[in-house]
Amino acid sequence: MTDNSALDPEDRKIVTLARSARARNGVPEGAAVRDETGRTYVAGTVELASLKLSALQTAVAMAVASGAKSLEAAAVVTEAESASEQDRAAVRDLGGPRTPVLVAGVDGIVRETVTAG
Repeated sequence: MTDNSALDPEDRKIVTLARSARARNGVPEGAAVRDETGRTYVAGTVELASLKLSALQTAVAMAVASGAKSLEAAAVVTEAESASEQDRAAVRDLGGPRTPVLVAGVDGIVRETVTAG
């Protein structure tokens, strides 16, 4: 576990945004990513009959659709122990293998930070 007060303020912000998206939308996961210009993209899990995306995949897709060229960081709030390989691959595709992915529990406390790589 990570003491959230020790996080960079911008990283703390994306964790808070991810937690808010999860709570507001009543979905299993919330995520937020920060692009190379500092803009943030926030999303929740998408579960339709014809389309299923994790919150992190949706946030990355929103960043791409908005013209982001790279990612500085990503955060996901989830009950899962870690970020899935598919989620890390989505972050890696846009941000590169060294992009940090903060994984927080539903309480918003960061449990681990992994790289997308």
